[in-house]
Amino acid sequence: MSTTFGIDVSEYQSEIDWEKVKAAGKTFAILRCGYGRYESQIDRRFLENYKNAKAAGVHVGAYLFSYAVTPEQAREEAHNCLALIRGKRFEYPIVYDVETAAQRKLGKEKLSANVQAFCETMEQNGCYVSLYSNLDFLRNVLTTAVTSRYDIWLAQWASKPTYTGAFGMWQYSATGRVNGIRGAVDLDAAYKDYPAIMRRNGLNGFPAVSRRSTEPYVGMALELADTPLYVSSDTPYASGRLNGTYYLYDTQTVNGRCRVTDRRGFAGIRPAALFVTGWIDASVLE
Repeated sequence: MSTTFGIDVSEYQSEIDWEKVKAAGKTFAILRCGYGRYESQIDRRFLENYKNAKAAGVHVGAYLFSYAVTPEQAREEAHNCLALIRGKRFEYPIVYDVETAAQRKLGKEKLSANVQAFCETMEQNGCYVSLYSNLDFLRNVLTTAVTSRYDIWLAQWASKPTYTGAFGMWQYSATGRVNGIRGAVDLDAAYKDYPAIMRRNGLNGFPAVSRRSTEPYVGMALELADTPLYVSSDTPYASGRLNGTYYLYDTQTVNGRCRVTDRRGFAGIRPAALFVTGWIDASVLE
C-alpha cells in the first residue's frame, strides 16, 4: 500500500471545514473521542467532527487520551472509550494515547500492564486498537512485549522517523497548516490499508463478514496447541511450537503448510516478512 496522509484533531482545532480538508489531500483523520474514565469527558467536538468528516468522505479513527496509572483505571478508560464510539464505524484504529509524566514515572512493567489492560478490553469488543506514544516512551518506558504486540502510532516530530520498531502510523508534525483548519494541526502518515483491514475483518463497527465456518479465510482465528512452527514452507525441522490464538495470514498452501500471524490485523498485509509469524501444517484447517 502507498502512504496516505491525514491529521489528528480535537476540540482545540475548533470548527473544521472538512470539505476543504479533503480537498487539501488529507484522506483520514484520527479524532479525539475523549479523555479519562468518564463519559462526561467526551471531546466537545467529537460527534460534530465524526459526522462532518464522514460526510466529506474523510476516513476516521478515534483516540482516547489516558490518565490511567493502574490496570483497573485503564480498563475503565477502555469501557468509557467503547461507550463514546458505540454505534459508529471507524476505518482507522481506535487509539490509546499514553504520554503523561505521571505514567512515565510508573516504569516499564506497570505502564505496560496498563496498556495491556486497555488494549485487551478493546480487542475483546471487536476493535482494532493502536498505541500512540512518543519516541522516549516507546524506547524506554514500554516493554517490547507491548510495542511488538500492538500496532504503533509513533509521535516523532522530525524529517524522518528514527524508531526502529514496527509502526503503522507516524505523527510527524504538530505545527502543520491545512486548509479548512484555523491554526496549527498535527500531521500524520499511514502505511497500512486500514480501511481494508477493518472491512475485511469486521472491526471497529464494521459488520462481520459471513463465511462458511468450514472454509478457510484470511484472518481466520486458529486455536493452536503445541503446534510445530516452521520458518519456511520446506524446512524439515520445527523452530518452535505455538500455543494460543493465531490467525491465517493468507489462504495459500505450499508443501502442505500455511502461514500464520499473531494479530488478525496483520493478515494479508505486505511485505509478508514483517507480519508473518511462520508456517504451520495446513492440516489445522481441516
